Amino acid sequence: MLQNYIIFFICQENEGVFFYEENLYYLCSAKHEPMNNPKTERQFHEVLAKCRQLFNDKMKDYGPAWRILRTPSVTDQIYIKVKRIRTLQTEREHLVDEGIEPEFIGIVNYAAMGVIQLQLGVVDKPDLSSEEATALYDKVTQEAYELMARKNHDYDEAWRDMRVSSITDLIMSKVLRTKSIEDNGGKTLVSEGLDANYYDMINYAVFALILLSEQKEQ
Repeated sequence: MLQNYIIFFICQENEGVFFYEENLYYLCSAKHEPMNNPKTERQFHEVLAKCRQLFNDKMKDYGPAWRILRTPSVTDQIYIKVKRIRTLQTEREHLVDEGIEPEFIGIVNYAAMGVIQLQLGVVDKPDLSSEEATALYDKVTQEAYELMARKNHDYDEAWRDMRVSSITDLIMSKVLRTKSIEDNGGKTLVSEGLDANYYDMINYAVFALILLSEQKEQ
């Protein structure tokens, strides 16, 4: 029933409304085309819901303190996490499943924060309520999902045949590109900008979390 849903964000461009219930996202939109693979859509939203829960839990503990972070600081946090994942994958293989999942979740959340910082700008004091921060988080992760849906259609879910270690390397590549752009003052000649790299980090990290979940089920 409609009253059981909480409306978080209304997207006028897509004439749609986002709903959240029982850790799952739903999008009702006349213009939105469903993905070719319902399984991927379901898994993607399940992973995002888990990441969102941690984002909200951290907000309860610390508030939106991350709003003071400049984007290079956000990028460096992601770098630390992906570097730790690579270390665990190469040196502590028996602990990979247990140790890297929280790091991938952290990558999703920090990358979402990075996009928000690019959109709103950096502040000297936290300026968002928890509700406002969550609404922005939902907007960014929905945009990441829509980007994934378009690319997934073009590449025919090639990521499902990849190893988690390869996805980790792709994230590291995106992080290094982002650091290079930042060191260049945010300017690029032919490459995508900072926000595009953050969106890709979100999606690659979600893919890795889906694959890790499937490995546990086997």
